[in-house]
Amino acid sequence: MLAQVVRRLTRVLAPPAASYVPLRAAGSTVGWLTPPRVRRLERWPRYFAVGARSVDCAPSLATPAARTEAFAEVARSLASEGALTAWRDERYAVAAEPGGPALFELERAAARYFGIHTFAVHASGLVGTEDGWRMWLARRSPAKPIDPGLLDNLVGGGIPSGAGVEATLVREAWEEAGIAPDAARQARPAGEVRISRDQPDGMQRETIYVHDLWLPTSFAPVNQDGEATEHRLWSPQEVLAAIATDDVTADASLVVVDFLLRHGHVAQSDASFAALHALRSPSTSHRGQA
Repeated sequence: MLAQVVRRLTRVLAPPAASYVPLRAAGSTVGWLTPPRVRRLERWPRYFAVGARSVDCAPSLATPAARTEAFAEVARSLASEGALTAWRDERYAVAAEPGGPALFELERAAARYFGIHTFAVHASGLVGTEDGWRMWLARRSPAKPIDPGLLDNLVGGGIPSGAGVEATLVREAWEEAGIAPDAARQARPAGEVRISRDQPDGMQRETIYVHDLWLPTSFAPVNQDGEATEHRLWSPQEVLAAIATDDVTADASLVVVDFLLRHGHVAQSDASFAALHALRSPSTSHRGQA
């Protein structure tokens, strides 16, 4: 089964193979664009200086506020043309490096189009049993703009501009599973996993802050925002079998693998251990430039 998990995740989490052009703001690379998307941005010469090797924000966009306003206009136009996923009306902060000052804010639906680095928080919902543990998985609504109808971690969501890891975790825990704030704050931070891959809507570059959330046996998830249609408690064997299939989101599958590795469910002597461990922190040296 582990070999099947490795094959599936190696496929769905494969590093970007397309050619990309860097998007630069205030002298720093903040995103990556495919050549067709670069050509589309030539329609806004007052906002972008499109060169052979990079796309730079125009000198007139000298402040974060000016860049935010310009990217909002461009994103709205792209959305009206069907170039983005469903509009979220939620912005991500775009910085030169993780934790750095925001150079501008960008509508969430446009994050992958521009290939910016996004951040998310996920929590594995866990229940202790006499023989070990069980894990809650949620079925995403078929109306979700990304990965509709697939299985997901009990709690997960992007970190919007102005919010932190804990605040996002608490909000998502309530909205997605009806977990009270005090209970959500008991989630144990367990590091991070990273994703960098081609997607139909652009490049996904994401850091996921991973948590373990142990819940009482009496707990039953109740979705509050309509984004999950069902919840089920899975045994370790069932979880492993599930992530070997495409019925679980790639993001959630990676978080599950991280949990299994951290808790010793994959022996270091196992032939699959090295490959699974490498998937948690992919190399970023693959970024191609046109």
